[in-house]
Amino acid sequence: MMDNRYRIEKHFLSNDLVKVFLVVFGCLLFQNGFSQNLPEVKLDEAWKAKIQGLAPEKASFPVSKRKKILVFSLHTGFEHWVIPHTEEVVKILGAKSGAFEVTASKDIRMFEAGNLAQFDAVVLNNTCSKPDRRNIFWDKLALENPETDTVLLMQRAADLEKSLLAYVEDGGGLLVLHGGITMHNNSRAFSRLVGASFDYHPVQQLIDVKLADPSHPLVQAFPKTGFRHVDEPYFYKNAYETLDFTPLLYFENGKITEQKISNPEGVTYVSWIRPQGKGKVMYCSPSHNAQSFENPDLLRFLLNGMQYVVGDVDCDETPIGKSRN
Repeated sequence: MMDNRYRIEKHFLSNDLVKVFLVVFGCLLFQNGFSQNLPEVKLDEAWKAKIQGLAPEKASFPVSKRKKILVFSLHTGFEHWVIPHTEEVVKILGAKSGAFEVTASKDIRMFEAGNLAQFDAVVLNNTCSKPDRRNIFWDKLALENPETDTVLLMQRAADLEKSLLAYVEDGGGLLVLHGGITMHNNSRAFSRLVGASFDYHPVQQLIDVKLADPSHPLVQAFPKTGFRHVDEPYFYKNAYETLDFTPLLYFENGKITEQKISNPEGVTYVSWIRPQGKGKVMYCSPSHNAQSFENPDLLRFLLNGMQYVVGDVDCDETPIGKSRN
């Protein structure tokens, strides 16, 4: 009997040690970047209710009047599963705060000058284009008009891009979310407008996001020490090299795993703002996953960003330039 009990106790002790080892080992892997993709979250009434409850009751900054925002959610390239969730988040933030009237669309004709004129700002919601041309207007036009002359379609696509550029230059706002930066990734003009072009991203991993300036009014929602979340750490090229923007969030390069080129020094920015003519632009990389929106601080930050691009926020917009990278 004693031998049997000993064997049983030894068996359970051994199993418990294995479990503890697996948990600790798993946590270490996760913290060092070897995380798996988060599971997709169903966009149902329960999830909407959760976000509704977490969203800010009111805007952070004074609202002169209710502004109109277009959230554009077309993709022709990579489809982020979070696209419908992000669109819903923008709608909830606008409605609950009372600061915005949000219109959602996937129609590229909304970028014609007459249509853009209806809105105070545009939100590009993961508007990923196809890798071959990296031009979402061309992608859509070519798909809808396969028999039309290529030169005519290219001109039409160029006209729509020019319309967006002129819209911001004349005072419109632009908020670019996550993969939205690839919408016209080969366009130097679009890269200058947004502040960068997408280069690549390693695997999803746990990222320590830091505040570039904890005193900046747009990041007041976050703890001064920053926050952690699982995401694709984006790296950038083209206009990013000039750092013609005011950074808001960043991560330390040395903490990111599986980079194409080992880059242990310095930081990469996660979010920034910049004025363009009379208009305002903000880029925000978070998030690839709907779970990130369950952080009320991030919801507040996005609402702050919406207010910034429509001109409700008076804040420092000094570009940092190359010397401070």
